[in-house]
Amino acid sequence: MIDKFNGIFYLIVFLVHFIGMGAYVLQLTTGTKKFTKRFGIDKSAFLIVRMLGAVFFAWILMAIYIMFVRPNGVDGTWGFFTLLFITHVLVFLSNFYSYKIDKTGISKKVTNEVIFAPLFFAVLSALMCYGLSDKIYM
Repeated sequence: MIDKFNGIFYLIVFLVHFIGMGAYVLQLTTGTKKFTKRFGIDKSAFLIVRMLGAVFFAWILMAIYIMFVRPNGVDGTWGFFTLLFITHVLVFLSNFYSYKIDKTGISKKVTNEVIFAPLFFAVLSALMCYGLSDKIYM
C-alpha cells in the first residue's frame, strides 16, 4: 500500500486529509444540531449542511475505493485529486471573502476555522497532487 502512495509521507498526507474530512462528515451529517449551534447557524440550514456532508462523504468513499479496492491505487486518478484541490481553494477564497471582506451573516460565533480548515485541506490536496503526480497523471 505504501508503494501506491510513493512512500509513507504521501500516505500519511492522504490519511490526514480524509480523516479530517471524515470528522467534518460526522459533524455535518450526524451532529448537525451541535455544528450549526457552534457557528450560530439557524436550523433552517440543516438541509444544506447535511447536503454538504453528503458531498464530503462521497469523497471519503472514493478515497476508500482508491486505497483498498482499486487494483492500481492512485494511478490515473488525476480528476479526483484535482477536483479536491480546486474545491478546497474555491471554498477558502469564498470563505475568506465572506469572513474578512463582505461579513454578511458573520456572527461572533464564527471563527477563523472557516478560513483555516479549507486552507489546510487545500495544502494537503496540493501536496497529494504534487507528490503523486507521476501516478495520478498517467
